[in-house]
Amino acid sequence: MEKATLTLAVSKKLKAEMNEIKEVNWSEETRQFLEERVKRLKVLKKLDELTRNSELTEEDAIEFGRKINKGIAARHGLKS
Repeated sequence: MEKATLTLAVSKKLKAEMNEIKEVNWSEETRQFLEERVKRLKVLKKLDELTRNSELTEEDAIEFGRKINKGIAARHGLKS
């Protein structure tokens, strides 16, 4: 995979605190964070597209979510 370089600015205080924690690879930590954040934002964007014309209320969506969670818990033999 071809890599690009990203430079970001942090406060001097934060940089000093990061330097104190030698066992952390901050580049890798940041890369993993950004990858996960991009994935989540893409999912949210897709959900927005899928629900753009929905007539469901927020309360309807919450109730559906609760029912789905109960169904998943029951399928796996967990208490809901």
